[in-house]
Formats: sequence, C-alpha cells, structure tokens
Amino acid sequence: MKIRTYLPGLVFLATLIAVGYVLEEGLLQDMLSEAWIDREIRGQGVSGELLFLAVGGLVTALAIPRHIVSFLGGYAFGALPGTALAVLATEIGCVIVFFYGRFVGRPLVSEKIRARVRRIEDFLAANPFSMTLLIRLLPVGNNFATSLAAGVSRVPAGPFLLGSLVGYLPQTLVFALAGSGVEMGGGMRIAFAVLFFIASGAIGIWLYRRYRHGKSLGEEVEKSL
Repeated sequence: MKIRTYLPGLVFLATLIAVGYVLEEGLLQDMLSEAWIDREIRGQGVSGELLFLAVGGLVTALAIPRHIVSFLGGYAFGALPGTALAVLATEIGCVIVFFYGRFVGRPLVSEKIRARVRRIEDFLAANPFSMTLLIRLLPVGNNFATSLAAGVSRVPAGPFLLGSLVGYLPQTLVFALAGSGVEMGGGMRIAFAVLFFIASGAIGIWLYRRYRHGKSLGEEVEKSL
C-alpha cells in the first residue's frame, strides 16, 4: 500500500531528474542538427520519417521548443511534407506530456498549485477546443508547460489535443518554410515565413483580446444582475 502511495511521486521525481540531466548534458543536441538530418533522415524513406516522428515527439515531450522540430522538418522533407510530419511529431509530444500530467502529476498537485491550475480550467472550460486553439496560435507561451498544466487539470483530453493539433499548424508551417528555404537558398520563402508568422501571431492576439473583451462584458452583466 505504501509503495502504491509513493509511486507517482517517485516516478515524477525520477522523470524530472532524467529530463534535467538530458538537457544539462546536451544529450539530444546531436539529434537536433542539420548534420543529423542529412545522416539519419533524408533519403531514408519511411524509416527516416518514422525516426523523425519518434525523435521529434520525444524532444518536444522533453520541453525542447517545437519550432526547432518544425524547422528541421522543413529542412528534411520540404515545406508541406515537413509541416505535416512536424505537426504530428509535436502532437505526439503533446500527448505524452498531457497524459503524463494526468496520470502521474495530477495526484501530486498541492492546494497552492491547484489554485493556478483552476485558472487554466476556467479559461478552457467554456469551449476547450476553441480556447486551446487560441493558446496555440499566440506567438508567446510555453508548449510544454501548457500541455502539462492541461494534463493535471480536468480539461477533457479530446478537445484539448484536437485544438492543439489544429493550432500547431500555422507556426509549424512558418518554421518548415524557413527550414526548406535554408536548404534551397530561398530568401523569398524565408521572408514569406516571417510575414506568415507575424500574421498568425496577430490573429492569435486579436482572438485573445476578443475573448478578454467578451469576458469583461459578461462580468459586468453578472454584476448588474
């Protein structure tokens, strides 16, 4: 009984130590370079694509920025195929972190932390898909932290994961375009990627401001009642 009680905490602690060690020692650095892509991924067919998905999912689950995976996807496979594979890899990482938070991290959440988690629940509660999509479109934020926080909350998995998948697309395309442009020397392609990044970020900010404005109006109505 005691082992079962302490097991989630031990797993959580061991995971944090392992992730910290991997990041501190740079053990994944060789897997996040153009040289590794040239050696292990490009020209390898389906096996290269599967390896890219596995490594991309792993590194995003370990809090490596998803934009690196997107850039390398574009470099390895071209803009559109690279976007598709990078989105899938990022979604794999999102699934891993979400369910890790749900089954391992959630039982360990203290009351103090639970109050912060409740803010996320409140933000996503009205429409989990739309609100998750909004978060993923914003040009700021931490992909790993968002997925982990959603996992330890009571947000339903389906809408959150689907909203993440769709929300990843614009910025993934941006960085995949940049990666494919580096390979081909495409200055115009990189310039288009920059403009598209600014546009997608602006849309996210506009949607967030609409959400905040609507919330403020709702609060005023409630107060008047």
